[in-house]
Amino acid sequence: MILPIVAYGDAVLKKVAKEIDANYPNVDALIDNMWETMYNAHGVGLAAPQIGLPIRLFVVDASPFADDDELSTEEQNALTGFKEVFINAEIIEETGEEWSFNEGCLSIPDVREDVLRKPEILIRYQDAEFKEHTKRFNGLLARVIQHEYDHIEGVLFTDKLSSLKKRILKGRLTNISKGKIQADYRMRFPEIKKGR
Repeated sequence: MILPIVAYGDAVLKKVAKEIDANYPNVDALIDNMWETMYNAHGVGLAAPQIGLPIRLFVVDASPFADDDELSTEEQNALTGFKEVFINAEIIEETGEEWSFNEGCLSIPDVREDVLRKPEILIRYQDAEFKEHTKRFNGLLARVIQHEYDHIEGVLFTDKLSSLKKRILKGRLTNISKGKIQADYRMRFPEIKKGR
């Protein structure tokens, strides 16, 4: 089932998400719905807060990036077919010299900006069967995971921008939160309080 994606301005996007266990209701169906929602919106990652659930769950399918000719063969191979569910993830360390890459977000349509992130991460997480893994990722794959991880920490990529860049984007972000945006996928906008 394709779910609406929560738009910028909704409080759920700013909450630190809670851990879940294998008894979480209908978790398999939820994961299936998240994949379907993400693919429908042409995304490479989707976190549970983006569908209104403040839980530590996100999905990543980085394979669309594998076609990028500017990447090394090694990095293309790492991205090819990479599809993973991350439950109760915790980034243990981020290492290397920060590098810039143009990022976007399904909750913030039509806004793309360069964001600095470290190139390598060590992350502990559980997969869809709640088996625990500790893995190291680097390059573009690490970046996609960091972006989705930020969502379960209540952080958006726009929070990482300079104050000048935030001021420049303020009007566009306000319009998104008010539903004054066209996206080619279903969205859910924050309740607009009367008198504001």
